[in-house]
Amino acid sequence: MATPDKVAAVEEMTDKFRNSNAAVVTAYTGLSVAQLKELRRSLGENAQYRVVKNTLTKIAAQEAGVTTLDEFLQGSTAVAFVTGDPVEAAKGLRDFAKENPALVIKGGVLEGKALSADEIKKLADLESREVLLAKLAGGMKASMVKAAATFQAPLTKFARTADALRSKVEQGGAGTPAPAEAESAAE
Repeated sequence: MATPDKVAAVEEMTDKFRNSNAAVVTAYTGLSVAQLKELRRSLGENAQYRVVKNTLTKIAAQEAGVTTLDEFLQGSTAVAFVTGDPVEAAKGLRDFAKENPALVIKGGVLEGKALSADEIKKLADLESREVLLAKLAGGMKASMVKAAATFQAPLTKFARTADALRSKVEQGGAGTPAPAEAESAAE
C-alpha cells in the first residue's frame, strides 16, 4: 500500500518530467553534502538536481510518458531536471564530473529521446542556444548584405557608365563627333 508521502513524491516527479526539456540521470555515491550543494549551484536556475528513489522514479517516469530511463535507474541515483537550455545543464554536469569523479553521468532523456552518457557529453560540447542563434543571425545578415550588394552592382555599374558618357559629351566629345556634326559630315 502506498503511503501519502510516496504518492506525493511520485506526483511531484511526474510533474517535473512533464515540465522538463531534459532529464539527466547520475550516480552520486561518494559525494559529500557540500559537493551536492555545489553541484546544484553550478547547474544554475534552469535545472534542479534531486536525489531520487529508483522505484518511485520509474513510476513517475512511466506516468509522464518517459519510458527510456529504466536502464539507468539502478544503484544510487539522482536526476537533473532541465527546464531551460539542456546544453548549459550538460556542461555544468560534465565540468563538475571532471573535478569530482564520484559523479557519474549514466544517461538521460532529451525531449522524449533517450541519450547515453556519451551523447550527453557531446551535447555539453555544443555552444549554448544563445550563441548558436547569434551565429545564425549573423550568417543570415551577411547573406542579405551580400545579396543586396549583388542586386545593386548592375545599377551602380550602369550609373557609372552613364555618368562617364555624360562627362564625355559635356567635354565636347573628346574625339567623338557631336550628333549635329555627324549629320553634316554624312551629307
